[in-house]
Amino acid sequence: MRQFLIHIHRWSGLLQRLVLSLALMILAVQLVALPASAVGIYEMPSSPPETPLLDQADVVSRLNEGKITKELEDLSKQTGKEVRFVIIRRLDYDENPTGFTNKLFEKWFPTPEAQANQILLVLDKVTNQAAIRTGDAVKALMSDAIAESVAQETLLLPLVKGDNYNQAFLDASDRLVAVLSGRPDPGPPQVVDNVRVEGTFATAEKTEQERGNSLVWVIGLLVAATVIPMATYYFYLYLQSQA
Repeated sequence: MRQFLIHIHRWSGLLQRLVLSLALMILAVQLVALPASAVGIYEMPSSPPETPLLDQADVVSRLNEGKITKELEDLSKQTGKEVRFVIIRRLDYDENPTGFTNKLFEKWFPTPEAQANQILLVLDKVTNQAAIRTGDAVKALMSDAIAESVAQETLLLPLVKGDNYNQAFLDASDRLVAVLSGRPDPGPPQVVDNVRVEGTFATAEKTEQERGNSLVWVIGLLVAATVIPMATYYFYLYLQSQA
């Protein structure tokens, strides 16, 4: 009987250590790893990169990146209008796509003269939310309504249909080049009525809910790490009293 109780005590200590290790691992992933991968305005380059497509999420293939780059560079040479696409992995929790895009636009192009012929389109991969900012000289060719349609319709429809980032940026590039070259606006893609755009994105609320669920697991494991040894101890005392 004594040997049996000793084994129970040893297994209880081992189980406690395993539970605590698992809880700490989950907590570390939620509170350290995820924030570390988030992007704020200070993590972005201080000046615009040479390439018109900055893909920090690695979602566009090299072949299509080359096509988009050539198309946008040719547009810049012919019209003086410069389009830049930025794809980030995850925004900081205190950022939203519109605010981040405005800050990045003003960071890269700090004066009205530098901003005049610029177009900046930013996509957050985690939520598939996008925002666009254009300079004053661009608005004569492309209204704010068309620019918003490019960001919220042309870019996002391929993502609704299956996270097709290559097609999304090819379509956005083609439409922007057409409009900024003075050609008729091809318009947004046709959307089938039964496509629910709002239901396909991971919203901030859903992200916070998933994070909350993980924290519940951590709390439960910590409680178990406390309760199991106590229960084992009282069971040990009970067996001793019956001996």
